[in-house]
Order: sequence, then structure tokens, then C-alpha cells
Amino acid sequence: MIPLKTVEELIIRHSSIEKDLSTGGLDNKLFAEKSKEYSDLNEIVGSAKDYISFQTEKEELEKILNDSSADGELKKMADIELIDLQNRYEANEKKLKLFLLPKDEADKKNAIIEIRAGTGGLEASLFASDLFKMYEKVSNKKKWSLELISISRSDAGGLKEVIASIKGTNIYSTLKYESGVHRVQRVPDTETQGRVHTSAATVAVLPEAEEVDLKINDSDLRIDVFRAGGPGGQSVNTTDSAVRITHIPTGLSVSQQDEKSQHKNKAKGMKILRARLYELERSRIDQERSQDRKTKIGTGDRSERIRTYNFPQGRVTDHRINLTLHKLDEFLEGEAFDEMIESLTLQAQEESLSNLK
Repeated sequence: MIPLKTVEELIIRHSSIEKDLSTGGLDNKLFAEKSKEYSDLNEIVGSAKDYISFQTEKEELEKILNDSSADGELKKMADIELIDLQNRYEANEKKLKLFLLPKDEADKKNAIIEIRAGTGGLEASLFASDLFKMYEKVSNKKKWSLELISISRSDAGGLKEVIASIKGTNIYSTLKYESGVHRVQRVPDTETQGRVHTSAATVAVLPEAEEVDLKINDSDLRIDVFRAGGPGGQSVNTTDSAVRITHIPTGLSVSQQDEKSQHKNKAKGMKILRARLYELERSRIDQERSQDRKTKIGTGDRSERIRTYNFPQGRVTDHRINLTLHKLDEFLEGEAFDEMIESLTLQAQEESLSNLK
């Protein structure tokens, strides 16, 4: 049961912000912040008021049911109302608990997605390419902006590695469950015996960190420049435009050579490094907060096998929630992607609720 005082504070806060917004005395930044909070509270305030009035309404209905002089028809109506009241109470309680759960400050951030071919040779690189195309299609459908940061192609036309920035609304909260090992089972084009091969690719989704999120001292960085190279002598720069940035305290290193400009390569490299350092710090804090608790759905372990894409059976299975969708083609086209994400999000919320004291 949620303390009534906690729920009452939500209602009071909603009323207070409403008054602040109506005064017209707020600067633009504060007005935007309060408007957002008011909008969030607006979605829950009705349930909060309903939750507060539950006990009073329940006692009134029970008084009718316990009144020996009340006629049978009235008692029957009171009994039906009491059942409906109890159901509403339970629904409101769950909605309020979800609202009161600690918010992940990174959920509303943009994201950097890194996809790398794993075990399986050239077939793994082709699968990495398929995954990247899937995220491109999801981004297009959701009207997100996807910007390529770096890309390394394989001889088979697949991708050894690709890193991209995705911008839009609530990007990280949507994509954070994609981090981990994605496994594919299919017959490669080069397979003459028709045998199914298993390959893998790793996906890492990092919240994009701004400078205000993370202070990086220049003295903690070692920046090396070198001449960019390409396969077979292609795309080889004649100047030292490639950049390697090393964060000395952690040993994290990022290399960037896709741009011909050293300045642009450094900017892209810093974007990746900042995201990795931010995620490293978030992981450290999360571990300190939950030493005794390990949730079923991880969001950062890149070594964890999270999903299997089985082409012969036309299915995609998420192993964390034991959900199988027999819609592989639709999933890779971005059509059934939301169905999987909604199930993962719901399961994560249920786990968070079960961990509330």
C-alpha cells in the first residue's frame, strides 16, 4: 500500500505548479521545466484523487451492505459498486507505483548505438549489417534522426563495426534493452549443403552524454594523430587526420578516421568517449545501489545472449522474457519491433515493482 501522504503530495504539487504556470511570471527555461512536470503529473492526478477517496467510498458502500434495513436491490447495487471500486483501487495503485518508481535520468537522452560482428566470420558481418538496417528502419518509422559516426565494412559486403548516433524523443528508454549478444541461425548464401549456421553480433546502446553530464579534464586525455588508411590502399589520407583519444584514468580508447578533417574526427571521437565514460559511471553507481539484487533484464552486459533470430523457423526469441514472435521478417523491417520493446519494458517495470519495499 502506498502511503496516503505520498499520494497527497502529488496532488498538492500538481495544484502548486498549475498556479505557477498561470501567473505568467516564469522565465522561458523554468516555464518549460514546470510545464513538463505539470504534463507528467496531469496523467496521474486523477488516479491519485481516486486512490485518496477509496477508503471513504468503501466505508459508505459497506455501511449499506451491513444495514439490515436496506432493501435487497440497493444492497445488490452496492455490492457491484464495491467490486468495481476495489478493481479501480488496484489499477490506480499499480499506476501510482509505476509513476513513483525511481526514474532513470538517461531514459530521455539520445543514444549512441554500436554494432560489431561477433563469432561466425563473414556471415556474422552480414548479420551485423542486417541489425543496423533494422535499427535504421525503426528510426525512420519513429521519425528519429540517425547519424553515422563510423563504419567498417567486411569483404562480403557486411559490417565489421558500425557506430551511429540516434536523436529523437525518449531514444535511450526505447533502445536500452538492445544491448547484448544477438544470435542468428540461418543458411548462409555460401553454404552448399543447406546446413544452418549460427553466428552472432554484439550491440551496445549508450546514452549520449552532454558536457554538463560529465566533466572530462584535458589533462586526463592523450590524443594521438596518425594517417588514416583503408582496405587495399583506398581512402588513404595524405595528412595525419585520424585521431586516437585515450582517457588515461580508465584506459578507455577511441579511434576515429572516417572524416578527412582531424577536427571532425576528434569531435566524433569525443562523443563516443563521453558516452562510454558516462555509461561506465552509471554502471558503477547501479552496482553500488544494488549489490544484493540482480534483475533478470540487464541493460548493459554486452556478453549476455539476449535474442535469437531463427530464419528457417521465421521466429525471433528474446531469452530474457522467454518471448517468441513468429514474425521475423516483420521484426527485421521494424514492424514488430515495438511489440518486443513493450514486453521488455513491462517486464522490467514488474520486476521493479516487486523490488519495492
